Amino acid sequence: MSTLTSQATPKALPEKSAAVAAAPARLSLGLLTALVVGSIIGSGIFGLPQNMAAGAGAGAVLIGWLITGAGMLSLALLYQMIALRKPALNNGVYAYARAIAGDYVGFNSAWGYWVSAWLGNVGYLVAAFGALGYFFPAFGEGNTTAAVIGASVVLWVVHGLVLKGIKGAAVLNAVVTVAKVLPLLLFIVLVALAFQVDVFTLSLWGDAKLGSVLDQVKSTMLVTVWVFIGIEGASVYSARARNRADVGKATIAGFLITLALLMAVSLLSLGILSQPDLAGLKNPSMAGVLEKAVGTWGAVLIYIGVIVSVGGGFLAWTLLAAESLFTPAGDGVMPKALAKQNGQGVPANAMWLTSGMVQLFLLVTLFSKASYLALISLSTAMILLPYLFSAVYGLVLALRREGEAGTLRGIDLPITGLATVYCVWLLYAAGPKYLLLSALLYAPGALVFMLAKREQGRPLFRSFEWALFAALVALALLSGYWLSAGKLAL
Repeated sequence: MSTLTSQATPKALPEKSAAVAAAPARLSLGLLTALVVGSIIGSGIFGLPQNMAAGAGAGAVLIGWLITGAGMLSLALLYQMIALRKPALNNGVYAYARAIAGDYVGFNSAWGYWVSAWLGNVGYLVAAFGALGYFFPAFGEGNTTAAVIGASVVLWVVHGLVLKGIKGAAVLNAVVTVAKVLPLLLFIVLVALAFQVDVFTLSLWGDAKLGSVLDQVKSTMLVTVWVFIGIEGASVYSARARNRADVGKATIAGFLITLALLMAVSLLSLGILSQPDLAGLKNPSMAGVLEKAVGTWGAVLIYIGVIVSVGGGFLAWTLLAAESLFTPAGDGVMPKALAKQNGQGVPANAMWLTSGMVQLFLLVTLFSKASYLALISLSTAMILLPYLFSAVYGLVLALRREGEAGTLRGIDLPITGLATVYCVWLLYAAGPKYLLLSALLYAPGALVFMLAKREQGRPLFRSFEWALFAALVALALLSGYWLSAGKLAL
């Protein structure tokens, strides 16, 4: 494909925009690692025992984690490899897609990532106030009037905090990340002490209702798609790293920390309650597990942990969402207004747009809970294409042997190949329903892309980009028609 060669040249693709070149590089390895951990660990881990046990026995859960560990490790190593080979490419998920297929594909990668980020933030706020509902019934499941008012206050307080400076917000994110990991570590220690081998082996391979071991393993894959989103966090913030080599290190460190926590929480829980009992717990199911192990105070601890954790996740994803608009705007791929920074070096207009969308969909939760839950699933589907673009770009670099010096020579091709296969598998696991519905969110982004091109007086699309645009519009129209006809449900 001709675009694989033509887009890599400095003339066709500037590796650093003026806006990004001016961005201060102040984030240390520790802050970048905290950003990765903070963006991965949110509400998902607290429901993990029930989510994994709902479709799999202990043996299948273990196999699922082995597959996920290998797949996600390959992605983490891939981001490290690209960061070393192409250190001038900023905002990885966008820049890598743009490098391999041009402006419109790069735009869609950034757009999909941004939509996924703010949809996920709606979920974080609802989850936080749902946890507060354990103590204050007026908040209910997180979508009552009182909860939406409270969530709106938190949204705009965090918005104001981020506007005061990226580094200050990143430091606070690091503090919150430590605070939310502590209850998880306490859970792991207490549950390990109460662990019973006979409970773990009671339904090791599940029962007939769960299907074959392969079916059980596939069910765990669907869960891990959501709980591992955020592994690319350091690459998105690469322009602000103190040392570019820290981007890859932070990705690997963040991955290892979160994998250990996720595996421990899900596997140790199977030694406290049997698979059927775990599957029947309400979420956050970690509360039910710890209550069984140590009593009522354990459930209270987990609910507090949920509140702190999703608050930290919300902060991390607020930072990532704004940054995902800022870099493309500096390259002329998004409207130039989104590249505007305030006196603190924060992309203010990108922040206002992101917070505005979160506020809008908080209001949606008051009227259409089912639609909100569907949008959270769409949040996962929206980020899968950016992951695939990153994997394919890494594979192309490995095949061409570009920038090999000092990197993972000899194993880069197997790593990037595995990452690509894993990303394709995730698309398959998501299923056609949400991938088709995601076209409804991708297609309108073309209007934003067209505005950016009009500002520069440049042609809207190249030949193959017209074909991609037409395909997205066709899928969006088909999805809309099937929705209205009742053939497709949110």
